[in-house]
Amino acid sequence: MDDDALADATFEHVRLRRHGDHVAELVLDRPEALNAVSTAMAGDLAAATALLAAARDVRAVVVSSSADPAFCVGADLKERNRFTDAELLAQRPVAAAAYRGVLDLPMPTVAAVHGYALGGGFEIALSCDLVVVDETAVVGLPEVSVGLVPGGGGTQLLTRRVGWSRAADLVFTARRLDAAQALAHGCVDRVVPAGEARAAALELADTIAANSPVGLRQAKRAMRLGLDVDLATGLVVEEAAWRATAFSPDRAEGIRAFAERRAPRWPGDAGA
Repeated sequence: MDDDALADATFEHVRLRRHGDHVAELVLDRPEALNAVSTAMAGDLAAATALLAAARDVRAVVVSSSADPAFCVGADLKERNRFTDAELLAQRPVAAAAYRGVLDLPMPTVAAVHGYALGGGFEIALSCDLVVVDETAVVGLPEVSVGLVPGGGGTQLLTRRVGWSRAADLVFTARRLDAAQALAHGCVDRVVPAGEARAAALELADTIAANSPVGLRQAKRAMRLGLDVDLATGLVVEEAAWRATAFSPDRAEGIRAFAERRAPRWPGDAGA
């Protein structure tokens, strides 16, 4: 994908921004509804993540929000209240594609969370590799309180992050956690002062993006594929990732740059 493809993309409910050469920002942009995920917004999110997945020069992605009081309050329940059962079923693959689009991005991803991240909003954050929140953040999966279950990956992603007992406590009670509680539970990775989540996430993404694009994508692939297999199989996955990097131009440039005591000029963006 050429460098202008992301800049030229326009959506109604999400925005794409470039930061330098190798960091992209995906902004949830339905502020009038606190980024409640409607069918239209889910479609935009799926399309935007498809563009990002194809952008070979992007080494890290930050997912942020344009809504002042919230990251994302979850599914648009006002819209769903009007649905027939058939319409709800028809919406399901659209919503699923949105959450999977974030989860399946091949480069490292960082969520920048402020305010409420509830239900589907928390699931968008959990779909990222790292979650940075500010002190105003409130997270939770309240779906059972409205007769549902988390359906954007929450039952699986939260359990993998924090373990069965803590995930069961949060899902079964539908309770919310503030930023400090979320960090203590392992739901999020970093807490920063109010108003600084986006800046901190972008700084983290810049640090990540300084590294080999081939190495980053292969490391993420190995970690994700090895998560739910036995150790022996996981080591086979890791071996494949090692071979993909060890014989790549990035490895040659990395070793050369180290020997020459200079910053590497990674060639791997076009073929990571």
